[in-house]
Amino acid sequence: MSGSEFVEWIASLPVGVALRRSALLYLLVNAAHILAIGLLIGAIVPLDLRLLGLAGHGPVETLGPFLSRAAAIGLALAVVTGLCLFSVRPSAYLTNPAFLTKFALVVLGTVNALSVHRSKAWSAAIAGGMVALRLRVRAFASLVIWLGALLAGRWIGFIA
Repeated sequence: MSGSEFVEWIASLPVGVALRRSALLYLLVNAAHILAIGLLIGAIVPLDLRLLGLAGHGPVETLGPFLSRAAAIGLALAVVTGLCLFSVRPSAYLTNPAFLTKFALVVLGTVNALSVHRSKAWSAAIAGGMVALRLRVRAFASLVIWLGALLAGRWIGFIA
């Protein structure tokens, strides 16, 4: 299957067809996407700021698992709704530099989050230990990556 055939196949998926035919359905999926992004950013920013020592003194062992689960739920919902929205105009999105930037940042942010959660530094921090410098560096990277993805996502609609 060629690249253009793959894009045509994505555009022909029932979800994309339904979203193109129904302004209300598109509105609801778009709103769900925004809500999911809000959950992701609303959880990851306070967690990263706490790990950086810039926000509050709440115990990482309590906040960490809760906020990381909330962020994961937000990410999962954002990916599902984002794929639905992508299916409406895949060829347009694949030529949009803002979309490609957002996609790359979401992948990078996800890889960073997975590596954080598999690290000894994360395990130590949620066990009540100190937040290691390497965990702080990853938290800073996370903050930059996810806020960058948010900005790139907003940029998508401004590029023709």
